[in-house]
Amino acid sequence: MPVTLGEFELLVLLACLRLGDEDAYAVGIADEIEARTGRSLQRAAVYVTLQRLEKKGLITTRLGDPRPERGGKARRLVHVEDAGREAVRDARQALQRMWGGLGAQLEVR
Repeated sequence: MPVTLGEFELLVLLACLRLGDEDAYAVGIADEIEARTGRSLQRAAVYVTLQRLEKKGLITTRLGDPRPERGGKARRLVHVEDAGREAVRDARQALQRMWGGLGAQLEVR
């Protein structure tokens, strides 16, 4: 049975895929979403969503190397699992089916 994604879950997964395994971490994900959508968002929403996606088995996380500055903390890096990629593909296909044929209805009058 396909996993249904909420809109923000989909945005987080898309940002993770764009950033890749070595650059996908909560702050970077939030920055990517803000840059591409123009939306202002709470960083906490990204953390909560990552936890939810991990519980669903769509992502895994691991601690990266500590940052080079003195006292630098390690980032929790995100890897999108095959199930996560499949959920994104399913969401894209569903949205494409819904968008199909709506050209005239979307025109501003």
